[in-house]
Amino acid sequence: MSDETTSESKPAAEPIAEAAHEAATEPIQEAVTAEERAPEAQETLPLADEPATKDDAPAFAAPTIEEPVAEQAPEESFGDLLRDFERTHTHRAAQNRLEGTVISVSAEQVFLDVGYKMEGVLPRSAFENNADGVKAGDKFPVSITGRNEEHYYVLSRFKVAQPRDWSALEKAFADKTAVAGTVTAVIKGGLSVDVGVRAFMPASRSGTRDAAELEALVGQEITCRITKLDTTDEDVVVDRRVVLEEQSRVEMEGRRAAMNVGDVVTGTVRTIMPYGAFVTIGGAEFGGIDGLLHISDISLTRIAKAEDVLSVGQELTVKILRIDSETGKISLGLKQLQPEPWETAAERFPVGARVSGTVTRLMDFGAFVEIEPGLEGLVHISEMTWAKKVRHPSDLLKTGDRVDAVILSVKPEEKRIALGLKQTLADPWVEAQRRNPAGSQVTGTVTKMMAFGAFVEIAEGVEGLVHISEIVPDRRLNHPSEALHTGQKVEALVIAIDTEKRQMKLSMKQLIPTSIDEYIAEHKTGDTVSGRVVEVKGSALQVDLGDGIRATGRVGKASAAKVAAPAPEAAAAEKPDLSALSSMLKARWKGNAPAPEAAPEPLAEGQLRSFKIVKLDAEKKLIEVELA
Repeated sequence: MSDETTSESKPAAEPIAEAAHEAATEPIQEAVTAEERAPEAQETLPLADEPATKDDAPAFAAPTIEEPVAEQAPEESFGDLLRDFERTHTHRAAQNRLEGTVISVSAEQVFLDVGYKMEGVLPRSAFENNADGVKAGDKFPVSITGRNEEHYYVLSRFKVAQPRDWSALEKAFADKTAVAGTVTAVIKGGLSVDVGVRAFMPASRSGTRDAAELEALVGQEITCRITKLDTTDEDVVVDRRVVLEEQSRVEMEGRRAAMNVGDVVTGTVRTIMPYGAFVTIGGAEFGGIDGLLHISDISLTRIAKAEDVLSVGQELTVKILRIDSETGKISLGLKQLQPEPWETAAERFPVGARVSGTVTRLMDFGAFVEIEPGLEGLVHISEMTWAKKVRHPSDLLKTGDRVDAVILSVKPEEKRIALGLKQTLADPWVEAQRRNPAGSQVTGTVTKMMAFGAFVEIAEGVEGLVHISEIVPDRRLNHPSEALHTGQKVEALVIAIDTEKRQMKLSMKQLIPTSIDEYIAEHKTGDTVSGRVVEVKGSALQVDLGDGIRATGRVGKASAAKVAAPAPEAAAAEKPDLSALSSMLKARWKGNAPAPEAAPEPLAEGQLRSFKIVKLDAEKKLIEVELA
């Protein structure tokens, strides 16, 4: 082995030197003094400054102490005492494979006795169930990784080996076991580490962030892993960063295992993103773990940006909402720690109550109005106005508007409140029923046409339907557009009105004059008119007065007498006066004498007869006649 290797291996003899120094103060000095055993020590202990040869034991192995021969004095030799002392007091080589006994358990740490009058600490997260089942007297294998500010040894349950020879190094390399080593110097590209032999650790794998941290490692004992081992060239490369990452991952898993959904923890805002903020959960128990505080879980009031209410470095008390067992992601909530307004919403906002709120969002189907922090109600587009059909809420509202509304329904279990804006105004249907009762005539504008009829706006917020059969009286329509168009002013008759259903039935054709209406308007009771007998059934008859106008009548006794009585000319026909015949014809030709009445024929269908109007009913469109 080269001189350089020998010089680098000198720290291996340090346990003997330390043991010798401690021996001077230990109780074993009472049994035997260094002066009495000095010759034996000189015979058995090689000098640290003597160069090692290839035939000697490896430089990193502790010097061997020869056993005293049997012929020597029965007293114990200094070598025996030193060997016993090393076995019971020298713990540097074995300090990374100790067995710790639990002394006590605090709220955040577990204190263990690791022997050699030393005490160490482990975080509760290093144990299962956050050390809930750990009690005094329990034993656990541990390793020493350093000291804390309180001068306790910092322990780890991470397995660490302390190789003594090349075979131990090869086993640690094959098993990927972490080994303990001491940083001896900063060299080009990294650090020189003593792991029994000199090893090289690249700066990028040291787990440090800058040169100052790299320098601070000199003289410290570290835990690392062998990533390259060449026994022929005595080339060893170690990696501390991979061990730190594994330890951090194990500790992180332990911390996450100690968390439960519903826990209330403190944290600090680390980063603010458009969708929320990342909060580093504080405290020794959960330190270093980040959780996402989504923007929807920040405040009961809807916010647009997380930075409007949060700032980097701000301390928060949050609630753990979800823990993803697969990804380890943690969801946090801030508003969940505030009183839930929906629990008492039904009592505080009964149906029919009038409230004020601010428009927060506009959607195609309506507008959301915040009536108090954490409580939003929906004003459906159909509940915005009585006056007209709204195409989009933006036609009437904009975000930020302050509006009055009426509570229509409250469903706390669904977190829904239905609001109405038009209910704060007078209902036009109540006035419409008073001003336009059934039978009244109204004027309106055609607003919409459907296959079954046309809608006519009678007043602001009041529409009536003219069925397709009530548009024109003289023909059948296939579609209202054959007689009407949107925007046309029309007159109609109110047939019926229902304020609860908000329906009004209209008729246009009933306002259009018909032939019978005109006939009734032009005649009066007692007028004599001509008509054709259409039907005779006993004493009842039907008479056509022209243009399709029908009248009804009955053949009474007076009418029957008129039919049966002979004409006066017929009685005198037996004795004609020939002398007066010429003068009679002459008078008729000149128009000075009436024509002789013909004998009436018996009443029969198809006859053209004279009738007298005895009744006219314009509302019922009824005409009654009798024979004149």
